[in-house]
Amino acid sequence: MNVVKPSLLALAVTAASQFAVAGQQQEANGFIEDSSLNLLNRNFYMNRDFHDGGSNGEGINGSKPASERNGYREEWAHGAMLNFASGFTQGTVGFGADAFAYGGVKLDTGRGRVGAGLLPISNNKTADAEVPDSFGEIGGAVKMRVSSTELKYGEQRPTAPVFAMGDNRLLPEVATGFQLSSREFDKLFLEAGHFTAYNGRNSTNSDDALTSSYAGVEADSIDFIGGSYKVNDNLSLMAYASEAEEVWRQYFGRAAYVLPLADKQALDFTLAAYKTSDEGEARAGEIDTTSWSARAGYAFGPHKLSLAYQKIDGDETFDFYGVDSIWLANSVQYAEFNRPNERSVQVRYDLNMSDFGVPGLTLMTRYIKGDQIDFTKADPTGLYFRAGVDDEKRWERDVEAKYVVQSGSAKNLSLRLRQATYRASSFDKGTDEVRLIIEYPLSLL
Repeated sequence: MNVVKPSLLALAVTAASQFAVAGQQQEANGFIEDSSLNLLNRNFYMNRDFHDGGSNGEGINGSKPASERNGYREEWAHGAMLNFASGFTQGTVGFGADAFAYGGVKLDTGRGRVGAGLLPISNNKTADAEVPDSFGEIGGAVKMRVSSTELKYGEQRPTAPVFAMGDNRLLPEVATGFQLSSREFDKLFLEAGHFTAYNGRNSTNSDDALTSSYAGVEADSIDFIGGSYKVNDNLSLMAYASEAEEVWRQYFGRAAYVLPLADKQALDFTLAAYKTSDEGEARAGEIDTTSWSARAGYAFGPHKLSLAYQKIDGDETFDFYGVDSIWLANSVQYAEFNRPNERSVQVRYDLNMSDFGVPGLTLMTRYIKGDQIDFTKADPTGLYFRAGVDDEKRWERDVEAKYVVQSGSAKNLSLRLRQATYRASSFDKGTDEVRLIIEYPLSLL
């Protein structure tokens, strides 16, 4: 049984029109008049250096013995993302369309160094694996709006915590399907979706199978429904339900609270949790896992100190569809700390250099440690079982600097340097990672 079907989405639009008050559609100026066209240039360099006998199994390495593979991944590319969003035609029901054109150019890599996720690889894991010099994709969606309720079909980028397309490489992920969103009531946002295919972050195919991030298990479709409610200026709540057809059902809840203190001081708290249970054919095996995290932060002037605790209560890895579909506190640059039975703690420090005469410069460092990892209790016939891998530990340290130009012709140009160090006891290999990202957004219309 799917949580959401396209027919239900259309029915919801009709129902919304019966009780809708004055909404966004009444303020529509027209298809062209309210349209926008934006271009984002992104230059991305990424290097992963493996340790403890680790090696790169991607590209041409896939056809070589492990002892002959490169011990690192290295890719450098430039991407351009052109996004057009039309306004809506005037009237009780408004119509519009969105479109995008994304392209990438390889600047440096090799068949033995690929696999960082920036670039597509043809004939992967064969001796003739190739990386194209350039690649691209185009797509779009049609949309309609009644009052403040919008229905969209086509290629789009959902952001629900149970199905969120990622944008942490050169080009973003894009999913194909229906999405309904509604802002009919003040402080309340509701949405639902039904998706059947997606375009991966290093793919140019819009009909890629929906596969999970860890087990790589395919779902026939992804359905979700949920929303958020802003109780007041300090407290917000969120709840979602989803189904990966023939794989699992997943539920999500989140509460976030901010407590202002003295001038330039505040405490904030976030509690988030997922419940995942197998359904239908249970293609990933038996699953019964609760994954949750609690985070607290203290901001004082330009400083912020945060602490987080995360626990996977279950014998399976917390898995998900869509790179950004994990809203847990200890999902960080390299690892998500989401292995079976894993518990992890994080300490983080942020510094805004504006108070020190360098507006636009921010610094961050964090350390995360996980332990009690145990793969041996998972369903032996499922995809998360590993014989003899228990009582494992790991840690990650991240350092980041970001600068955004504040004025002049290069305003909003950003430079971001990220470094991660990752080590694990035995089940995983250590990694040192560097990312350098330069972005320049332009509003063309």
